[in-house]
This record gives sequence, C-alpha cells and structure tokens, in this order.
Amino acid sequence: MPWDPIKLNDVGVVLRSLHSQYCTSRFGTWKLGNGQSPIDQVDQALSVDTAQAYRNEAEAGVAIRESGLAREDIFITTKYSGTDGLDIPTSIVNSLKNLGVSYVDLYLIHHPRLAVPDIQTAWKQMEELKEKGLVKSIGVSNFGVTELEILVSSAKVKPAANQIMLHPYVFAKQKPIIEFGAKHGIITEAYSALMYEGISFGGPLDKPLYEIATRLNATPDQVILAWVKAKGAVVVTTSSKKYRLEGYLRAADLTLTTEDVSALDDAGAKVAGRWNARSIMCRLAVVAFWGVLALRLNSYMDLGIL
Repeated sequence: MPWDPIKLNDVGVVLRSLHSQYCTSRFGTWKLGNGQSPIDQVDQALSVDTAQAYRNEAEAGVAIRESGLAREDIFITTKYSGTDGLDIPTSIVNSLKNLGVSYVDLYLIHHPRLAVPDIQTAWKQMEELKEKGLVKSIGVSNFGVTELEILVSSAKVKPAANQIMLHPYVFAKQKPIIEFGAKHGIITEAYSALMYEGISFGGPLDKPLYEIATRLNATPDQVILAWVKAKGAVVVTTSSKKYRLEGYLRAADLTLTTEDVSALDDAGAKVAGRWNARSIMCRLAVVAFWGVLALRLNSYMDLGIL
C-alpha cells in the first residue's frame, strides 16, 4: 500500500532505518479507552499512537508484547499530557514502564497549555529526553502558528511533528499551521479526520464527497483520508473493526484530482466560517456527554431503548 514512509527532521540520514521513518497512516488509541479493546486493536497495527491522558498505555504495551514483533518493527508515539500533575521527565519514565519499552519513537507535548512554565523550558526538557535516548523524535500537538514560532525561535531541535485536527471543515483554519510546518520541516499529523459528519451531518461536504466516492468506487471515509494525504499530512486514525482499518489502508491507493481536492476544500469552507477547531471540539464533547448520559439513564431505568 502506498502510504509512503516520511523521514522525520531530527533523526539523522539513515533513510532505511525504521527509526527514521514512519508510514503516512498511523493507528490511534484515544477513543478505545482501556481494557481489552485497545489490546485487540493494537494487535492489528504496526504503528501505535497513544497518550498518558488516554489511560491505555499499559494495554498498548500488552498488545505490543503479544504481537511477537521486534521492537524496531513498531513505531510508537505517546504524549506528555500532564497527567496527575507530573512533569515531563517523570512522565516519560512512567510511559516507558507502562508500554514495556526502553524508548518511544515519537514523544509529543499534548497541548500548548501543558508546556509549563513556558514553551521554551518545556521544550528544553524534551530535547534532554532525546539526548538521553528515551525518545527518538520529539514533537507537539495542537500547537498553533504563534506557539510554533515561539518554540522554533529557541529550539536546538525542531519539532518533528505537530498533531492537529484536520478535515475539510477545519482546513481553512488549520492551513496556516500546515504551511508553517512545511516551511520548517515539521510534519503535520491529522487526527479526527473522519469526524467531519459530527460537525455538519448532511452539510455542504456531502455532495462532492459522495460524488467522488462513487466515481472512485470508494467509501467517503477513504476519500477523506486520501484528501488528508493530498494535503501532505500523516493520518492518525482508529477503528474497533479490522475491516475498516484495512479499508483505511486501501485509501492510499486513491488518487484525487486537483478538482476533487478543491471541491472538498470549497465545501468545507462553507462551514469553516461558523466553526473553528475549538468550537467543533466543544460541540462534539457536548454530543458525547449527552450520549453517555442517555446510555446511563437507559441502563439505570431499564428503558429498553437500546
């Protein structure tokens, strides 16, 4: 499958080394919770994306060990989330213990607000982890252009990646971040690429998306992933279904025309004026909250709705 490997900017020039490359499609665990589910799903992946805040690093570690794969054959990303008020040096030690490995391939600061007491100091701690060999590459998540400018101005090692929300409905908002990253050799990773339906179900994106999918004999989700690839970003996605993961991999075989990409961009821009990344996440959080509440009430009152 042509999810091409991409060389990170901070790991030397050995292009054939798995430590210096990672595929343009990666497996996230943030919606899987803990318990058996992430163990089962990680077993289907060669690249794992987790975080301290997801509370499933230990489960990911179990799956990594049970996979039977050599450590160098699995690309592992985790994130500093400030969990339990712990600092960066302490948190990485805990993450390595939970994952059962001696290093991770990519370590991210999960959000700018976690870079305490300031971005420069936090990044220096990240650079020290790299020097010690606890992490191969370092990066950030949810950083905007302003935060990236502050970081780059004092960094000895530039961030290898910036993981941000990316789909057509937020592209206009995120475009400057992607452009800044490209200028400075920072890979953009796209999370929540398939959450577009939760933003505007039946919205302006549907018509061009379904037309493209029909013409290419593909699913809408595959078209969106191909769109992300066309933007030069790395896909971070997940599913509890193996067949869906296999479908996501096949999305790399799709070739979108310039007109296809523009049509999706234009449709997404019609919603972008009303929603930005933060308001979208707030809306999704509200939907998730009421969904969980409804399920609990249904269970408590034995309503038999589901």
